[in-house]
Amino acid sequence: MSSKGKKRRSQLSYGKLDKDGFIHRSWMKAQGYPDHCFDGRPVIGICNTWSEITPCNSGLRELADYVKRGIWEAGGLPLEFPVTSLGETQMRPTAMLFRNLLSMDVEESIRGNPIDGVVLLGGCDKTTPGQLMGAASVNLPTLVVSSGPMLNGKFRGRDIGSGTDVWKFSEDVRAGRMSMDDFIAAESGMSRSRGVCMTMGTASTVSNLVEALGLCLPYNGSIPAVDARRQALAHLSGREIVRMVEKDIRIRDIITREALVNAIKVNAALGGSTNTVMHLLALAGRLELPLSLEDFDEFSREVPLLVDLMPSGRFLMEDYHYAGGLPAVMKKMAPHLALEAKTVSGETLGSRLESAECYNDEVIRDLDNPVQENSGIWVLRGNLCPQGAIIKPNAASPELLKHRGRAVVFESIEDYHARIDDPDLDVDESCVLVLKGCGPKGYPGMPEVGNMALPRKLLERGVRDMLRISDARMSGTAFGTVILHVAPEAEAGGPLAIVQNGDEIAFDGEARSLELLVGEEEIQRRLNSWRQQHPASPYQRGYARLYVETVLQADRGADLDFLVGGSGDEVSRESH
Repeated sequence: MSSKGKKRRSQLSYGKLDKDGFIHRSWMKAQGYPDHCFDGRPVIGICNTWSEITPCNSGLRELADYVKRGIWEAGGLPLEFPVTSLGETQMRPTAMLFRNLLSMDVEESIRGNPIDGVVLLGGCDKTTPGQLMGAASVNLPTLVVSSGPMLNGKFRGRDIGSGTDVWKFSEDVRAGRMSMDDFIAAESGMSRSRGVCMTMGTASTVSNLVEALGLCLPYNGSIPAVDARRQALAHLSGREIVRMVEKDIRIRDIITREALVNAIKVNAALGGSTNTVMHLLALAGRLELPLSLEDFDEFSREVPLLVDLMPSGRFLMEDYHYAGGLPAVMKKMAPHLALEAKTVSGETLGSRLESAECYNDEVIRDLDNPVQENSGIWVLRGNLCPQGAIIKPNAASPELLKHRGRAVVFESIEDYHARIDDPDLDVDESCVLVLKGCGPKGYPGMPEVGNMALPRKLLERGVRDMLRISDARMSGTAFGTVILHVAPEAEAGGPLAIVQNGDEIAFDGEARSLELLVGEEEIQRRLNSWRQQHPASPYQRGYARLYVETVLQADRGADLDFLVGGSGDEVSRESH
């Protein structure tokens, strides 16, 4: 029985002394479970995104066994089940297309099965957000155990970082400063162990924000994947989820509005991925908590960049963990946080941070000695982005944070690839690269292509950054002066759709403005013409059709419109 006296969900199946109970118990006994496993003890689902085609999550099958140890030890019954696994580096056209599908898989798997609480095993960029969205819609006791980051990359005596150095090496090859042999040699030293990117990419950012939200045990965001301490954390997490079920502590008890604001502030201190904007907005929608695009700008304005970690700094995730991980970061930024926020362990955030220490002030800086003053997410408004756009200032070139230039327009990603290295492309370093057709509906799925590689002829002249604008996303490992998530997207008939070569665009980061310098009458004329000529979506079957017809825009997290909110955990009908 729970602390509130309500019969556990699992007993609605396993506690019946009738035909239905016989069926539920008997078929489970085929796996060797004895009678006492169904005596009313908490049944814990282990929701696993393990897959050999998701390298980041390839260690989760083994990690699940350590979670099970803790559950057994605490008197629970662990039952592992698989859900869709999304390999960020492997899936086409983009893993983001399937985040919402994963959330549906997780939601229905949790709701439909006789479990009392759930441990989410994820790590790769879209797996943890999709799992959280699905679990939030059910609202059972929930705890996260992440994959953990891989070991630091190594190449010719120095550290190299996932993604971040890939972009740099690729540009060096295109500029003629790195040989193809060296490029291929670096490939083998980049990913030296299982685990997620060891830069502060989306996966590491999300696992840290899960920790900031209080939905896991301390150091979940930083212990390396192959460190034995991650196995110990998994064991302790198994014990903790049983306690949560017994106390009936649910996901909505932990993730509150103040917890989400804490996460936004922590993201700024980490120099975290822009993708967290999409995921936190979608998660808030599932929890029916107020969160807007402007909140990301407002609540990160006073928080500087404290973590000197790629892509915004020098170090990598191993260094970050050894320096003290997120508890050390949050202790240093404690004046900015709501310390009374709850955590899964039953203690407040403030209590959890009391024993935290920083062991390397170079990696994790003090508030009065930040890596950069500007961090977090800037939210832009203007006639080019009526529903908003974002930029990551700490990844940008300071001299480009106020810029006016001539648009060089690519109508699609294929158009971009076909022309970007054309010697006759009419472009110089003062221009603004504009990419269309890469939003939620347009690609579909909103891929990480917003950090467009620069024209080869400019790279050969030493140009390393330009202002770039699109309705796409970019990898959390990427960098540059890149304006993303323009909403409405081009495919939805946003003003981005009608930008033409030669149009002037004005960006003012300090003023948070993005303007197409074309008269309003001309903009409306172009939009009317676009609507008359635009063809129907080519995606007319399967999940892609469902997605394109129901996906929300980036400013609302790109969830499917009918998934906002939750359905709870009750299922009123028996299956037999």
